[in-house]
Amino acid sequence: MVKTYEKYEKDGFTILSVSLDNDKAKWLEAIEKDKLIWPYHVSDLGGWNSKVARMYEVSSVPFTVLLGKDGKIIKTNLRGPALEAELVKIFGH
Repeated sequence: MVKTYEKYEKDGFTILSVSLDNDKAKWLEAIEKDKLIWPYHVSDLGGWNSKVARMYEVSSVPFTVLLGKDGKIIKTNLRGPALEAELVKIFGH
């Protein structure tokens, strides 16, 4: 995701990472270790019972939700080439 973020950041693409961790120190350590450079990282430290996990019906990790500028869901569970293809459609490159 880091390379994808770097490629599309200037086009307005961003990432919101929602952690399902229960341990704040481990969560923050993972952000640094994995070099997750985007600015938005959230967690209520509720694990699988977190409000966001329930709201988006997260059933596995990683779980992706691609939102439009209007906040509406475009697609879910996109990774790798499928995510790249969708971003090419949106941003034209």
